[in-house]
Amino acid sequence: MASFNRVVLMGNVTRDIELKYLQSGTAVTELGLAMNDRRKTQSGEWVDEPVFVDVTLWGRTAEIASEYLSKGAPVFIEGRLKYDTWEADGQKRSKLRVVGERMQLIGPRGERPRGGGGGGYNESEYSESATASANSGGGSEPPQDDIPF
Repeated sequence: MASFNRVVLMGNVTRDIELKYLQSGTAVTELGLAMNDRRKTQSGEWVDEPVFVDVTLWGRTAEIASEYLSKGAPVFIEGRLKYDTWEADGQKRSKLRVVGERMQLIGPRGERPRGGGGGGYNESEYSESATASANSGGGSEPPQDDIPF
């Protein structure tokens, strides 16, 4: 049986980015993303239904997110779904989240929080993938002059 796991989201960051590093030195961050799903009701009124998604970014992508994104910033994320399960207080918990593999900063340079530059960053262009990089504790970083902003 074939399968395909791809997620494409564009929305606004819901909270400031907190960058953390694993013992291996790999950067990781989890950001909240908010999008509106606009629908027309049976009465003909338009209503916005907010959708909130947690996104995990790894490696250089996580570092760039912490440098250029803050609460309210628009961003484009492409990645895959991951189902996490854990136990807390004797109860099984689960959560569906997105593992971001590509991030694109959105909007003109002047409108970005903290003066972010143009373009985006795709870690997979420089290493196998964000996940492989995180699992190996490294991955190749692009030369500074190859970063598209």
